[in-house]
Amino acid sequence: MPINPLLQDLARLTSEGRNPATLDIDTQSALEIVTTINAQDKQVPAAVEQVLPAIAAAVERIEHALRRGGRLVYTGAGTSGRLGVLDASECPPTFSVPQGLVVGLIAGGEAAMFKAREGAEDNEQQGEQDLRDIGLTANDVVVGIAASGRTPYVIGGLRYARGLGAGTVALACNAGSAIGREADIAIEPEVGPEVITGSTRLKAGTAQKLVLNMLSTAAMVRLGKVYQNLMVDLNASNLKLEARAIRIVMQATGEDEHTAAEALAAADNEVKLAILMLLSGLDKTEARARLAQGQGVLRRALTL
Repeated sequence: MPINPLLQDLARLTSEGRNPATLDIDTQSALEIVTTINAQDKQVPAAVEQVLPAIAAAVERIEHALRRGGRLVYTGAGTSGRLGVLDASECPPTFSVPQGLVVGLIAGGEAAMFKAREGAEDNEQQGEQDLRDIGLTANDVVVGIAASGRTPYVIGGLRYARGLGAGTVALACNAGSAIGREADIAIEPEVGPEVITGSTRLKAGTAQKLVLNMLSTAAMVRLGKVYQNLMVDLNASNLKLEARAIRIVMQATGEDEHTAAEALAAADNEVKLAILMLLSGLDKTEARARLAQGQGVLRRALTL
């Protein structure tokens, strides 16, 4: 009787190994269990640190794509797909990028965000089709996310994207991954065996979240969405964010609340524009022109 080839694949993955530090976790008290999990989680940032050069290369690729009118597209299945969708959904309110500039695709579609559709990850053709459906072009960058590094849905998407000439990045938690071989840039933090064998929503999921935070945040910083360490392209879409917008203007300029609020109103509630007007003394029209000349980078606009 032939051996199931998937068993052989799983046996080679460090993320699927048994963790010798947690063999007795089922005998532990609640405090002992969470202490064990915490000790394992501490290993994750160190693993991510080892792949920072690859992450930086991906950031540069993403920045280049966004500057030429392309998009950042995340694609994954299960937890990996949900993390990509989460990161994509946070970009518009945080950085005022238009909806659709950062896209999250998950195997099984939107319903899979809330109810697991595990079989969807095995469909390589659907990984391609979902990218076709959003009109992927050579200007875009696709980040394929799979803890195992071997998810067919992600492989199909990356293979299609690369064939189009789009930028391709693989994010896996096993070195020498199958998705890494399909991508221009492979990001592969090795976090080791999970606390619960094969439950890659744990350390692998944490590593993926850290990397995705870096990819989107660093790319947006490079694009001028941040001044000093302030979210100057914040979209003030609710009362809390309106207050935060005023606070950001105050922090960037040293002005009081009343002056900051007035400047925001005069700047059509655009935080970056309000800051430039206050710091430079330019009116709205002049400040807009200066920002355009500085490619949206506030520091650059202030030196022109």
